Amino acid sequence: MKTKSLYISSLEPYSGSLVIGMGFMEVLRRRVKNIAFFRPIVPSKKTDNIVSFMLEYYDLKIDFSDAVGFSIEEVKSAAAEGKLNELIQSLITKFKTLEKNYDFVLCEGIPRSLLSSVVDFDINFEVAKNLGIPLINILNGTNRTNLQLIDEIKIESKAIKKNGCSHFSTFVNRLNPDTLEKLEEDIKQFEALYPPIYLLPEVEELSSPTIEEIKNALGCKFIFGKESDLKRVVKQTRVISTTIDTMLLYLQENDLVITGGDRSDIILGVLAANNSGTYPTIAGILLIGDILLKDSFLKLIKGFSKISLPILSISGDTLSAVLKTREVPAQITINSERKIALAMGLFSSRVNTENIEKYIDTASNSMSMTPIMFEYNIFEMARKNKKRIVLPESNDDRILRAAEIITRRDVADIILLGKVSDINTKAASLGIDISKATIIDPATSALLENYAKEFYELRKTKGVTIELAKDAMQGLSYFATMMVYKGDADGMVSGAIHTTSDTIRPALQIIKTKPGISIISSIFFMCLDTKVLVYGDCAVNKDPSAEELAQIAISSADTAIGFGIEPKVAMLSYSTGNSGEGADVEKVKEAVKIAKRKRPDLAIEGPIQYDAAIDPTVAKTKLPESKVAGQATVFIFPDLNTGNNTYKAVQRSSNAVAVGPVLQGLKKPVNDLSRGCLVADIVNTVAITAIQAGQIDGE
Repeated sequence: MKTKSLYISSLEPYSGSLVIGMGFMEVLRRRVKNIAFFRPIVPSKKTDNIVSFMLEYYDLKIDFSDAVGFSIEEVKSAAAEGKLNELIQSLITKFKTLEKNYDFVLCEGIPRSLLSSVVDFDINFEVAKNLGIPLINILNGTNRTNLQLIDEIKIESKAIKKNGCSHFSTFVNRLNPDTLEKLEEDIKQFEALYPPIYLLPEVEELSSPTIEEIKNALGCKFIFGKESDLKRVVKQTRVISTTIDTMLLYLQENDLVITGGDRSDIILGVLAANNSGTYPTIAGILLIGDILLKDSFLKLIKGFSKISLPILSISGDTLSAVLKTREVPAQITINSERKIALAMGLFSSRVNTENIEKYIDTASNSMSMTPIMFEYNIFEMARKNKKRIVLPESNDDRILRAAEIITRRDVADIILLGKVSDINTKAASLGIDISKATIIDPATSALLENYAKEFYELRKTKGVTIELAKDAMQGLSYFATMMVYKGDADGMVSGAIHTTSDTIRPALQIIKTKPGISIISSIFFMCLDTKVLVYGDCAVNKDPSAEELAQIAISSADTAIGFGIEPKVAMLSYSTGNSGEGADVEKVKEAVKIAKRKRPDLAIEGPIQYDAAIDPTVAKTKLPESKVAGQATVFIFPDLNTGNNTYKAVQRSSNAVAVGPVLQGLKKPVNDLSRGCLVADIVNTVAITAIQAGQIDGE
């Protein structure tokens, strides 16, 4: 029987069901295009945080009203009137509609304890049984012993079977490390008798609110800091009413410091401590009372360009503020990118996703490469063959934020270049955790001398002396490139601050091109609404010759194949077929001949106009017999002017996301970034570079 739906169920609230649901959704998005999320029972039909998160974050094409069944109050009324069977019949009808219109339906039930006073059975079992959905049960491991958890695993498994449900897997979540380690050993004695059992540790940050959550819950004013600072996590509150020197004795990591609105001395002390690098990183400051900071003081602290710390204010008394702050629940919202990265890294490291994929046989024919599938695929491909990627621009905030996300998602091992104390201080001031990254200072590294000698040997015929080689290796881009060349890193990503030429020049001098390839070129992965296209070359070669254009086409097709995109190559021109003439058209015609001769296995069409390459209707008129026209996936532009302007125009007009430029043709992967890049662009480029490194290793 083919599994087209799964049902997630937990015994009690705060068991981490959203993290489990996100993990399954990530696996599904790599395989299925059309997914629905459904909660049969919700606290309220007007709003539900879990449903809203799933629909928005994963861009699911389903209305909120279709994604929810009945409220708890409606279940209580149905139970009181003896109409639970009718309610379940209505749920079946609603679910079957979703099943008919979507390739897969992921369901999440209500914690059993929320309805235990109303019905004397687990309504999740009843719903899952009647819907015919395999069930995933979640147990909360907090404050439970091994024996208690083993008993619960066995009891729940028997209960699921007794209630006529199909048992898919068991998750024991929020375990402390000691319990997890012992439980792993204990379940080996009986796990073969049960469906897969997955154990996940408690992660303190996922159970802690952010500054933004506290701000919204308490209605605080945001009076200082950057929007990105609101994502900092608060592990505990600390009321400060003493002197600065006494305060410094008690500060702890990720404190929310609570103090009076008139204590400018405490504010300055916390800001200084947070920026010093010798004290713990502070999450933020909450000022109590109606006394607002004076403009002169705000002007003073705004002048500290390197200081980044959120300061909130709230009316009322200190005790009330402390109690309210401690009651703010931890959440994961679509803006919680740090928590999301941490949660997905946790899931992928502890769960056998390949095993899950084997179960999820959707029999769907919607396997075309969508942008979301592309992104999840590159993360998964990179994670499965983890590589070391060096980032030389560690003085850029975006690079540090990306490094945190990459290491949390377990996408790659990150190497940051720069002075260790400077990088750690900057990360701490930003509230960023880069503890899993390796930091190397080229100026003091034991590698420097050897790298300089190597560069001298490579470039001495070009007039480079040993002194010039040593100077060159002091440059972060050159040092990073040499790391890749020597195998101390598997790939490099740069360009957030430096120009494209600053990134490519060291690569050409040190790494050089692959055998048989005479030109470095670039492609963009153009993520449109329903598909991913490859555009080349839009960043490097100004006016390639016919021979070079053919090489760009071949390299771009091979890159597409490496990322799961079937290459149908369109060699673009202002003319389609034999309809036009001129030097530029002749160049493309010659390039097509060369490319077909070198790679007869590739589907290549040209010269062809863009509309005929992408639009099936136009293609039927202009090139009705072509196997590429109207369905091209790889677009090769005749020159940089055309390519660069086209990708930017498409990006603007259709809200497409351009991932790249991705460099191709080098013996080892070096990739460029736009100087206006976002954190997400850096994360995606690192994943792509890691995949390229794995593919080169596999050749």
